Amino acid sequence: MKALPLNQLYKACVLKDLPFKTTRQLDPLAEIVGQNRAQEAVRFALSMPHGGYNVYAVGRNGLGKRSMMLRYLEHHTDEEHRIHDWCYVANFDEPRVPRMIQLPAGEGANLKHDMEKLMSRLVKMIPQTFDSDAFLERAEQLKNEYTKKQEDELEKVANQARRKKVSLTLTTPGGYRLVAMKGDEPHTVETFAELTEEERDRFEDAINKLEKKLRQSVRKIADWEQEYAEKQQALNQETLEAISGRQIDELVKRYEKEPDVVAYLESMRTDLAENLDIFLDDDEDQVAIAYASLDKKMPRRYLVNLLVHQKDGEVPVVVEDNPTYHNLFGYVENVTFKGTVFTDYSLIRPGSLHRANGGYLLMDAIKVLEQPFVWDGLKRALRSRTISINSLERELTLSGTISLEPEAIPLNVKIVLFGDRETWMLLQEYDPEFAELFRVTADFENEMRRSSESQVLYAKFIASLVHEKGLLHCDRKAVARVIEYSARTAEHQARLSLHAADIANLLRESDYWARQAKARLIHAEHVEKALTSARYRSSRIRDQFFDAIRDGATLVTTEGKRVGQVNALSVLSTGGFEFGLSNRVTATCYYGDGDVLDIERDVKLGGNIHSKGVMILSAWLSSRFASKDPMHLSASLTFEQNYGEVDGDSASVAELCALVSALSEIPVRQDLAITGSMNQFGEVQPIGGANEKIEGFYETCRIKGLNGSQGAIVPKTNVQNLMLDSEVLDAVRDGQFHIYAVSTVEEAIELLLGKPAGRADRKGNYSRGTVFAAIAKRLAELRERERQEHESHDGAAKDSTIH
Repeated sequence: MKALPLNQLYKACVLKDLPFKTTRQLDPLAEIVGQNRAQEAVRFALSMPHGGYNVYAVGRNGLGKRSMMLRYLEHHTDEEHRIHDWCYVANFDEPRVPRMIQLPAGEGANLKHDMEKLMSRLVKMIPQTFDSDAFLERAEQLKNEYTKKQEDELEKVANQARRKKVSLTLTTPGGYRLVAMKGDEPHTVETFAELTEEERDRFEDAINKLEKKLRQSVRKIADWEQEYAEKQQALNQETLEAISGRQIDELVKRYEKEPDVVAYLESMRTDLAENLDIFLDDDEDQVAIAYASLDKKMPRRYLVNLLVHQKDGEVPVVVEDNPTYHNLFGYVENVTFKGTVFTDYSLIRPGSLHRANGGYLLMDAIKVLEQPFVWDGLKRALRSRTISINSLERELTLSGTISLEPEAIPLNVKIVLFGDRETWMLLQEYDPEFAELFRVTADFENEMRRSSESQVLYAKFIASLVHEKGLLHCDRKAVARVIEYSARTAEHQARLSLHAADIANLLRESDYWARQAKARLIHAEHVEKALTSARYRSSRIRDQFFDAIRDGATLVTTEGKRVGQVNALSVLSTGGFEFGLSNRVTATCYYGDGDVLDIERDVKLGGNIHSKGVMILSAWLSSRFASKDPMHLSASLTFEQNYGEVDGDSASVAELCALVSALSEIPVRQDLAITGSMNQFGEVQPIGGANEKIEGFYETCRIKGLNGSQGAIVPKTNVQNLMLDSEVLDAVRDGQFHIYAVSTVEEAIELLLGKPAGRADRKGNYSRGTVFAAIAKRLAELRERERQEHESHDGAAKDSTIH
């Protein structure tokens, strides 16, 4: 078989396919690169006006789902979503239930400013006006009128009492007493008892009649007092109207299209007159809240709490990195003053749902599910399409803490959750409401097809990353090298990796080396330097393995031939860094019943997939050599010097070749290593990590010494996955290393054992000089020996019976 040509081992990026000199000439991408399916799902979900069409973005971490979604939303024009400002104001009728006001975007800030301006004017004008001589004179006149009426009425009763020798005295404010008099002094209990019965009866009768008149007079005085209070209130309202009426009327006219604002202004007009003491006295509570909430010192009862302020024409896009209950749904702050905790509507704080209302909210699914009460609260908000600010403390405790219950805000938002497929499947399985609320799944691809057109698109993707991260621009060769690295990461010559985190890290490190070299652009050598540096930083464990090969501690043979011994290839991962390593697979045969003993499985070091591969190759052997007669050879397989778990079936072809060598007693070439799995028909199936495996064996051969005949065998279906390292390519170019591709186990056997595998004729016989013929001959000899031993045993048994 011929080795693979150089052009099949690496697909280089053709520079003429990149119609630019540097990424500075490219426009950053406005769409999601290589994610047509996910982009269509997002477009559909965002354009659906009905509820429940929220998005769950599925894909592994590092794909850049969030960045791509933000880039799409940035250029996505949405005319359906209408954004508003949301305010809370005092509810004068029910203080525990603050009123919600909805305003067009930008109008909330204007209302807040107008109310602050009005309050700042009233704070100055009301004390001045109510302390003025004109107001005090009118207030004094009202008071004098009331006082004179009160005194005149009481004087009438007092005069009547004096005529009856009874005195009217004031005991408490608003309380009066009638006392019998003895000259100028009131009677005592003793002196009153000394009076004749007739005199005592006369006094009691007079006092009873006077008490009736006094009660009538007190009722009149109470009516006059109410009348005085109403006149005083009317005076206050008239005076206040003169100060604030014109400004409030102007605000009513300005916000006449907003009925909620007009209703609030009218209720405020009435409440102002009833709570003048707020402006006239220093209220300690008001001052405490003002300073504790970092607000201005002014009457807070009439200020506007602008919860959410949106810019007109901009649809809000909010990313919540810490979706706790308070961060998502908002909360009500408390103020402690002199040991007392209190709050009001101005201490209501918004959450992410408030800020994203009318737009889009992006969150990580795992973080949402980790926070207590958040998932249930989010589903409740999406179902009811309202945002309610509930006190989480009341849900967590049994105490009936007094708190505010603000009016709910209508919710119109699209939620985008980012998560992996396992979380998505768990939610689908265990939460029946999930499918109703997140009806659209945006399934993000890991790779995209590689073509001349997609490479240009990928170059724009690179330009977008350069622009976003503030990096140096790349020249054309640097872009080509990044594209080749992307194909290597995707493990396919015709595909490109969409793992944005890897590409962004490579560009950052290339930018670092370019700046170290005082370059103005990122060149290909800077990208190569970044790749070499990253590989060196992560290869400590890899180098230890190869040091063991160099020192002879790990037994590896890269030349000559051995019976029952094959160099297999494996991949090891050390947390983000993968490398290939050669493993010696050995097989031994012995007289038995045809079973294949998998030592790794029996000592519980073999995984399920590895055990399956051994069973498949055992079935293949039985179908070839034991279809009619039993196979009296058993075998054992093992990975030499392996002390950890083995899994995967990529060594099954190597194990089969070792068994065939042991059965046929034909030695195996040690200068070749092989990887590949097989099925029961002997077809070689593709495996993963082909590049790392080939590079691992090349490094082993380089350490042991290259002789020009060494190489690696891979499945033919893996040729499209080859993007080998430049050092291996140079060795292939110089004829020092060779890559072979096989599609059947027969081809692999011919390469490793150096003889034709053999093909059976109609009678099931194999041609002389082939590997399978040698196995068939050995098995036939064993069967003949078994037959002779059986006949000999039967003859001996017959002689014993005759005797």
